[in-house]
Amino acid sequence: MSVRPGIEVLLTDRLSLLRGARVGAVVHPASVLSNLKHSADALFEERSFRLTALFGPQHGARGEKQDNMIESETCRDPDTQLPVYSLYAKTRWPTEEMMRDIDLLVFDLQDVGTRVYTFIYTMAYCMEACAQFGRRFVVLDRPNPVNGLQVEGNLLEREFASFVGRYPIPMRHGMTVGELALLFNKEFGIGCDLTVVPMEGWKRAMWFEQTSLPWVAPSPNLPTVDSTVVYPGMVLVEGTMLSEGRGTTRPFELIGAPHIDARQLARYMNELQLRGVYFRPVYFQPTFQKWAGAVCGGVQVHVLDREAFEPYLTGISTIAAVKALYPESFAWREPPYEYEYTKPPIEILCGGKALPRLMDAGARPEAIRASWQQDVAGFIRGRGPYLLY
Repeated sequence: MSVRPGIEVLLTDRLSLLRGARVGAVVHPASVLSNLKHSADALFEERSFRLTALFGPQHGARGEKQDNMIESETCRDPDTQLPVYSLYAKTRWPTEEMMRDIDLLVFDLQDVGTRVYTFIYTMAYCMEACAQFGRRFVVLDRPNPVNGLQVEGNLLEREFASFVGRYPIPMRHGMTVGELALLFNKEFGIGCDLTVVPMEGWKRAMWFEQTSLPWVAPSPNLPTVDSTVVYPGMVLVEGTMLSEGRGTTRPFELIGAPHIDARQLARYMNELQLRGVYFRPVYFQPTFQKWAGAVCGGVQVHVLDREAFEPYLTGISTIAAVKALYPESFAWREPPYEYEYTKPPIEILCGGKALPRLMDAGARPEAIRASWQQDVAGFIRGRGPYLLY
């Protein structure tokens, strides 16, 4: 079944939302139509309204920043010559000056279905700015690439809120950006003038390949749908001094460090019999980030059954295994991390202290999985009024 993303529904059926307005657009490289035309170009060419500014999230509006935590600067878009305001720099909120020449802000970012991915908080900050400065906010919905059914993980504790987790939602939330916008706006009191333009043809059980839409990396280190499948768990490796495969061609599918015996770790992980996954011993040499230039032993995470696979549990179990096998060499990453300067990165990634403590204690997968079942059940009940599909 072919899916029509919100941008296409807007341009063919909902132009009245924008007619006569001065429009700003939050975009990135994956903001494309099904024919791969960039949303900024399509909006710029439409004559029923006037596109006056672009806003870029982490990695930039055109994706020029290849690593994470690299800020972008305000500039001119090379194709449209419009101003591009960075929302990943000295400010992560649109300022009054940025909003001066727009009547409404359109949001068209491809998300990956994971609590710690910053784009949904860029959306929340934009919603807050629209509420503050009296602008309308329009979300053009896109698929959750790892489906909208499976939910996994604990709710974030509010004292651990950060740019990689502002609200109490599970690590894998099973919602689209449009649905999250509705939830954020009501449940967390943003109260902006919000319109969501839904997709056509999307079903909650769909993985991205089933949409017939082209995959464009939403950020440089999620190059494939396979990357997004493992990301809700393997992103936790960013909270350690292990390599999460940045600087290789398989980021987040590889984990390792120079002190790791690849075969020993792979054997340990496979003996855990985690669902839908196999760990292959590998050696790799990152070209940048942690352990750049060093040969790392480790594993590649091969997902054999996506429906059975539990990415968050797998990431937690992998870190716990490395810590158990190599206690003298293992180290948690120290702050700062994503604009958080005091709390350990692993705590803000996990949304609290409980899971790091379970990793420290070498808890079994069954105990880890059981720790969030009540959170998942409550979230699934609470998100119901905001589901569009």
